[in-house]
Amino acid sequence: MSAPAARHRRGLLLMLGATLCWSTAGVLMRTQSLTDGWEATFWRSVFMLAFMTVVLSVQYRGAVWRRVAGIGWPGVVSGVLWAVMFVAFITALARTAVANVLVLSSVSPFLAALAGWALLGERVRPGTWIAMLAAFCGIAVMFAASFGEAGAWGNLIALAIPVAFAANVIVLRRMHARADMMPTLIVAGVVSCAVTLPFALPFDIAWGDVPNFVALGVVQLGMGCLLMIAAARHLAAAEVGLMAELETVFGVAAAWLLVGEVPSTATLIGGSIVVLALAANEALRLWRGDGRAPALEEAAQP
Repeated sequence: MSAPAARHRRGLLLMLGATLCWSTAGVLMRTQSLTDGWEATFWRSVFMLAFMTVVLSVQYRGAVWRRVAGIGWPGVVSGVLWAVMFVAFITALARTAVANVLVLSSVSPFLAALAGWALLGERVRPGTWIAMLAAFCGIAVMFAASFGEAGAWGNLIALAIPVAFAANVIVLRRMHARADMMPTLIVAGVVSCAVTLPFALPFDIAWGDVPNFVALGVVQLGMGCLLMIAAARHLAAAEVGLMAELETVFGVAAAWLLVGEVPSTATLIGGSIVVLALAANEALRLWRGDGRAPALEEAAQP
């Protein structure tokens, strides 16, 4: 096997690992006694922050805070918006089905493309417009079925994820900046902990829940992001985006098979439309050879 082929295969395996890490969120949230979304977000962020601090300390030989300070204001803004995604993801999982949260958060690349067209005048290809229309139709099916139900609030909270992601992309492009993901995650963890702490007190976490939150912070979020960053060195952006759709499939299947959370018919129909639209759009980008778009267009799971 040639060196480029070996690097490509390594990238695919790393991205597969990232999607498997991300897909554990629903099962881990459903197999613990703590149900408060604020406190759950706090503990997940605490363990992610501790993990990323250790990783950066090793990688940068103790110069963690110098690297964090080096991201500048664009990185700080990016970190705050990632914190919004962290909070919205877990609080939405506490209020609606796993499948709904995963499907709604997966439309982040489309919302970023739409915001780029409206606010920055960026060109959107006809195929992407068609895929976006199909995806939004799928979301409409999900919302129509949940109207008036308790899960509708969770769906609305989940929509904050792609909105914050799109805002992140727009801010960074407007500032002509690129965020270094690893130090930015430190900022996101600090902001997320600070915002959720007042609402999390007094703590109700049980000792039996601690392993779940360690796994959420270290494996699901920390390792997932690290594997994606490593994979992006070997893959085109379109390949990263295409494989990221596996996270929705794996996450829904895991919640269904391991904790018995069966998606509603509307979620299966609407979610399938969204995932197929996203996958078709990324596959078309790859086939056209324009998959080297900015990596921020590809959504990392919050």
